[in-house]
Amino acid sequence: MSLDPATVRRIAKLARIRVDEGQVEALRADLNSILGWIEQLNEVNTEGVEPLTGGTQMALRLRDDVVTDGGIAEAVLANAPDRNGEYFGVPKVVE
Repeated sequence: MSLDPATVRRIAKLARIRVDEGQVEALRADLNSILGWIEQLNEVNTEGVEPLTGGTQMALRLRDDVVTDGGIAEAVLANAPDRNGEYFGVPKVVE
């Protein structure tokens, strides 16, 4: 499917996007490219694949919740303006 400039202008009007005449051709090429990708997706055989209604139907893979320091304290504090041991140094704000 290929869009003509009049269709691109109509799509822009429906989407309430201001498109100058100089931008119509570039937008037409982009939209035609997107429609080409959609045509490629339509060629995929999806027979026997049940559609998902959302991501909640999938089980999440869990990992152990382990507390670590990341092991890169020196790299994290390398650009700190002030440091106190392995911590950021900040000015005292409460007396």
